[in-house]
Amino acid sequence: MKRGQLTIDLNCDMGEVPEAIADGTQESLMRSITSVNIACGGHAGDEQTMTTTIEQALRWKLAIGAHPGYADRANFGRLELKLPPNEIATSVFEQVRALAEVAGRCGARVVHVKPHGALYNQAVGNRELAETIAKGVARWSRDIVLVGLAGSPMLDVFREVGFAVAAEAFADRRYEPDGTLRSRKFEDALIADPQSRRSSMAGPWHRGARSSDCERRQPSRS
Repeated sequence: MKRGQLTIDLNCDMGEVPEAIADGTQESLMRSITSVNIACGGHAGDEQTMTTTIEQALRWKLAIGAHPGYADRANFGRLELKLPPNEIATSVFEQVRALAEVAGRCGARVVHVKPHGALYNQAVGNRELAETIAKGVARWSRDIVLVGLAGSPMLDVFREVGFAVAAEAFADRRYEPDGTLRSRKFEDALIADPQSRRSSMAGPWHRGARSSDCERRQPSRS
């Protein structure tokens, strides 16, 4: 593969709902994707859900990523918090490390990190928070891809501190005119209709980007 060539990677956030893991719903989705972002103890997830999700991902030959979020399970990590930078960096580090340790025991490795929920959305336009996330991940490893919203300063920060990045776009979310995701507090934030999702992928915020609902375009590291 040539340097700079784009590949399309379909990704989903997983390991977040124990019931979906237990009843087979989660694994049934894996046939349609190429990578997973696994909750690792912040907004959701524990050692058992991480282990089961990694084992399922290995069966489907999927790339494995960490999905750290605010440790606010009551709000599923979707409530914006104002915490000291060192506290956030430590939490990100501990979550990524926890998943990496489980992955190692399963014979797998973590290849990317995608922040979750409010942590992700706040970092999109907050360079200090984006740098804090990167510092937390760097305490574990710099040889990893950081995922962020396409066209956002968040990606610039990740690059500036030396990480490879994946620019992400969402097939199932509506965007604001400035390219940020519409807040889930609005009823139309999610796109449920498959045809509307396909149409949204042709929008300006998806060009040259990785996309989620399970889809992304990711620059090659080769």
